[in-house]
Amino acid sequence: MEKEKISNGEIGALGIEDLELLVAFSRVANGLLKHEVMNKASILTNLEALIADPMPYALKRNGKFKNIADRVIELRKDGRFVKQVRSVHKLKEEVADFPVFGLEHIEAGALAQMKTAIQLPIAVGGALMPDAHQGYGLPIGGVLATTADTIIPYAVGVDIACRMCLSIFDMPASVVDTEKGKLEKLLGEHTHFGIGSTSARHLDTTLFDRAEWNATKAIRALKTKAYNQLGTSGTGNHFVEWGELSVADNALEGIPGGTYLALLSHSGSRGFGGNIADVYSKIAMEKTRLPNEAKHLAWLDLHTEEGQEYWLAMNLAGDYASANHHEIHNKIALALNAAPAMRIENHHNFAWKEKLADGTEVMVHRKGATPAGEGVLGIIPGSMSTPGFVVRGKGDASSIQSASHGAGRVMSRSAAFKTIRREDVDRNLQANRVTVIGSGLDEAPMVYKDIHSVMAAQTTLVDVLAKFQPRIVRMADPKEKAED
Repeated sequence: MEKEKISNGEIGALGIEDLELLVAFSRVANGLLKHEVMNKASILTNLEALIADPMPYALKRNGKFKNIADRVIELRKDGRFVKQVRSVHKLKEEVADFPVFGLEHIEAGALAQMKTAIQLPIAVGGALMPDAHQGYGLPIGGVLATTADTIIPYAVGVDIACRMCLSIFDMPASVVDTEKGKLEKLLGEHTHFGIGSTSARHLDTTLFDRAEWNATKAIRALKTKAYNQLGTSGTGNHFVEWGELSVADNALEGIPGGTYLALLSHSGSRGFGGNIADVYSKIAMEKTRLPNEAKHLAWLDLHTEEGQEYWLAMNLAGDYASANHHEIHNKIALALNAAPAMRIENHHNFAWKEKLADGTEVMVHRKGATPAGEGVLGIIPGSMSTPGFVVRGKGDASSIQSASHGAGRVMSRSAAFKTIRREDVDRNLQANRVTVIGSGLDEAPMVYKDIHSVMAAQTTLVDVLAKFQPRIVRMADPKEKAED
């Protein structure tokens, strides 16, 4: 495999025109990269900082960058190298208004992050969903519309195209009790959880015949990992579960009112999406300089090579996430010997090219938010012991046609481990007749907001068509680090 290099063009883009200095920078940079002392992003960041102020590097005895820092200082004394530091984009001084749904349920940190996002010079509009909580860059539950030719990797999220998928079987909901052992066994045999988890058997690998897998170096390097992880789930809040689906009369086309056995899953694009997010978020922060409080909201220009690469990779991750769910659902359906009567699915952690109500073309980032355009079906889960809901979007313009993607956390994982008792969780699960395979205290029902309050805060955004009550839940082992 071709070794990664830092090109003269990348170094020259830092403002180095002196040929001797360019050669010196290249030698140091590629030496550090070759010997894996630093990654590419860190090296370029240090070089840019050195050019802005070489003195700290020159004063560091035996420092990795001391010699070139000394050379920069010498050239500056001779008036031969005066570097204009790359400008930092200023945030808008005024914080534009944005709707907050369920304000009483949202922590101050999430509000602060959304206010910063709406001040970006490329921001066109935004909204905060009732399940919102503080995240990385854009809050989880944040919706941000930017100019049509920009995209923010961290506003998409690390788990690109994390997704919900629901299969409805033409079987009575009582099967979850009468054939509980069989359903548990199916989850055990046909689901795979954990960081690095793989599946040895695949039903449909046609996605990997597509040309996009050879489009860029980053994608090519991840193709084998993606293939091996097809049909697997992550850790954290990712799950596959059996439950009882109660459908209202005339709510879902082709599904008479009643209660049905249903299978619900939640996971994303696995290691493929995570690595793509890591690569391009670093590139964005290199290319787009922002004040420190907004640095994780750096964007890529879709007219550039890296912008086009990320757009292609993100969309491929979306199709891959869908294929992951289909593998799981189809394997289980085959083993159950029952084809689903209906399947409903939706992304979150994604960016879409859309138009606002006034016709303005924008890029809509939904980080932990469900698309809710008029007539669009979606799934909003609760917790392992509280119901989730099948919904139909109302196309509300103020929310940028969005809704929550779940209940939303009220407690961090570390706080959950410190404050929640296993006996309280067991008592809750028993009261709700829920069996859980795997999971830890950090995913206990009490770490989530009340889903009924969250749904009540978004009645203008969606109509509820059906209710899903979890009964047999499969998640990653407690020892697994959360990656959601």
